Amino acid sequence: MVPNLDKIPGVLGRIARRRYAAVAQRDFSYLPEPPQSPPSFRAALEAPGLTLIAEIKRRSPSRGEIADLDAVATARAYAAGGAGAISVLTEPEFFGGSEADLEAVAGAVGLPVLRKDFVVHPGQIWEARSLGASAVLLIVAVLGGLTAAYLEEAEKAGLDALVEVHDHAELELALAAGARIIGVNNRDLTSLEVDLGRAPELARAARAAGFGGLLVAESGYYHPEELAAITRVFDGVLVGSSLAAAADPGAAVRRLLGR
Repeated sequence: MVPNLDKIPGVLGRIARRRYAAVAQRDFSYLPEPPQSPPSFRAALEAPGLTLIAEIKRRSPSRGEIADLDAVATARAYAAGGAGAISVLTEPEFFGGSEADLEAVAGAVGLPVLRKDFVVHPGQIWEARSLGASAVLLIVAVLGGLTAAYLEEAEKAGLDALVEVHDHAELELALAAGARIIGVNNRDLTSLEVDLGRAPELARAARAAGFGGLLVAESGYYHPEELAAITRVFDGVLVGSSLAAAADPGAAVRRLLGR
């Protein structure tokens, strides 16, 4: 159940292929059971208002170095500031993340934790479960026709899945796969360009197609008014760079939420 990564263009293709080369060597057959049942990612998005998913992010291909942050201290600050969930990057080469960050954050905060990575092997889903995650990110641009199979694997593992799309073709694939939580990325992962009109456009298309699940807007949000503009359209918003770069992450969360 390995996606065809050879034809994925740009930065996304490069990262996905490097990630597969790294994880394909792992033995996922001896993963321990998680220490406890994690809180529900889905339930956090179903809470009234716009749920903020605050991200632990040290660097990125688009921005370079962001902050040499302590994952647990930052996650606790996010939680104190009012975040409803935490996203933890576990890709090491391009984003400076690690599985250790995920495990530490999941054990330190009472919020659901999303494993933010380039999932290219089913074992990564079970690894996320073992480390205490509540949900995994599944990128349609990476998984293509295997999106439904990876969704099924996440369900077997007892995890929610944030199924990420960027265009109408990917949205159709996500809907056909049976996604219940769809994330719309304003950033084109092949060119790294951001268009804040992308998320509302695809959200409207999803609803017009009869999608009754949860919607999450991703990437490019820095100001409270930008969140206010999508509050009635989306159930959640994922914010990374603007929060991770802040000197006071908790205050940055409160400012973004208008508190």
